[in-house]
Amino acid sequence: METIWEAFHEGLPFSGINTLVLFFVLAIIAERTYYILTKYRVNATTFMAQIRKLVQAGNIDRAIKLCEAEPYPLLQVIKAGLSQFSRGDEAVMASMEERMAEAVPELEKRIGALWSLANIATLIGLLGTISGLIRAFKAVGFISDPSQKSAMLSRGISEAMWNTALGLGIAVICMTAHLILHGMAKRQRHEMEKATMKVETMLTMRRADA
Repeated sequence: METIWEAFHEGLPFSGINTLVLFFVLAIIAERTYYILTKYRVNATTFMAQIRKLVQAGNIDRAIKLCEAEPYPLLQVIKAGLSQFSRGDEAVMASMEERMAEAVPELEKRIGALWSLANIATLIGLLGTISGLIRAFKAVGFISDPSQKSAMLSRGISEAMWNTALGLGIAVICMTAHLILHGMAKRQRHEMEKATMKVETMLTMRRADA
C-alpha cells in the first residue's frame, strides 16, 4: 500500500486523473459482466429443445407462456416469433428481428467504450510522463545546487515513470476486458440469431403439417 500511495503521490496530478479513469473502467467491467451473466444465463440448447417439443405438439400458447417465465432477452426474441405464428413466416421473422434490434444494443452497450478509455488512459499517462521529464530537465538546466538538482531530477523521472506505468496498466486492463466482454456479447448474439432461424423453421414446418 505504501508503494501504491508513493506512486500515486509522485505522479500527481495526472495519476489522480488516471485513477478516476480506472474507477470508471472497473465500474463498466463489473456492470457489463453482471448484466451478461444474469440476463443471458439461460441454456439455449435445452430451452430450444423444450420449445421444439411444444411447437411440434401444436402447443404454441404453452410455448409462449414458457418464454414469459423469465425476462431474458433470448426468451423475448423467441416469444416475439411465436406470437406471430398465425400471421405467416414474414411476420414471424419481422417480429423477431425487431426484438433483436432492441436487445443487441443493450447487450453491447458500453463495451466499445473500453477501447476508447484505453487510449485516453495511455494519453493521460503520456502527459504525466512529459510533465515529469520537463521537471527533470528543468532541474538539470536551471538549478546549480547539486543536492537540490539531484532531488528534483529524481522526482521528475519518478513522476514520468509512474505515470507511464499507470497509463499502460489501465490500457491493458481495458483491452483485456474488452476482448473478454466482446467475446461474451458476440456469443450471446449468435445464440439469438440461431434461435430466430430455429423458430422460423419450427413454425414453417408446423404450419405445413397443420
